[in-house]
Amino acid sequence: MELWFTEKQTEHFGITARIKQTLHTEQTEFQKLDMIETVEFGNMLVLDGMVMTTKKDEFVYHEMVAHVPLFTHPNPENVLVVGGGDGGVIREILKHPSVKKATLVEIDGKVIEYSKKYLPEIAGELDNPRVEVIVGDGFMHIAQAENEYDVIMVDSTEPVGPAVNLFTKGFYAGIAKALKEDGLFVAQTDNPWFKADLIRSVQRDVKEIFPIVKLYTANIPTYPSGMWTFTLGSKKYDPLKVEDSRFHEIDTKYYTKELHKAAFVLPRFVEELTK
Repeated sequence: MELWFTEKQTEHFGITARIKQTLHTEQTEFQKLDMIETVEFGNMLVLDGMVMTTKKDEFVYHEMVAHVPLFTHPNPENVLVVGGGDGGVIREILKHPSVKKATLVEIDGKVIEYSKKYLPEIAGELDNPRVEVIVGDGFMHIAQAENEYDVIMVDSTEPVGPAVNLFTKGFYAGIAKALKEDGLFVAQTDNPWFKADLIRSVQRDVKEIFPIVKLYTANIPTYPSGMWTFTLGSKKYDPLKVEDSRFHEIDTKYYTKELHKAAFVLPRFVEELTK
């Protein structure tokens, strides 16, 4: 008998993957956590029925969350990741020698625990001495910080459950306060096919707080629609004005210095969401 996992990405559409076995399943304090082994994408982390990351395509998301802001900022030393308990964004951050400290604030410690066990190639840098891991509420961590971080990355789930507050104007205002005077942030902002209203809302809110706001995209096959967006808000630095001399050699599979600027070239229907 064949076993298949299906994520209903909308009421009328979903994606499905053949699975070899269920590695772990648990109702944590915050969400339903499943770790499954798939034929096509390898080990897959699923939270509340939504695919978070897979062994095969994880590098796209994690590289694009990390490297776009870290190459935009001329000297990122103190970096915060909200969410991201699988550790993939942390792994990419540590490829930048200027970063002295990377702080991870993940609300669900079980995500960290089982990512280390079943996704070691993603979570392998969480014990690095340059990393501080905090199991706690990222929203509250941001609210209590002031003039502390050069770059903040919001690696959240979709806006349901514990991540709802991470898509609010108050949260973006808190990020601005937590950033230094020349700081910037990036947040994943879902896809333009099914969540156009969310992207419009985020763009509108962030533009009221940050003088420079840009939307960029990446192709991630296991995420709804395959086209994923990221919103960058910056107090000073424009990601489209990074000089070539600032790009140093880095070990990546998706991100390149050419792609850095190309990712901001949007299809017309996506560009219209930013107006």
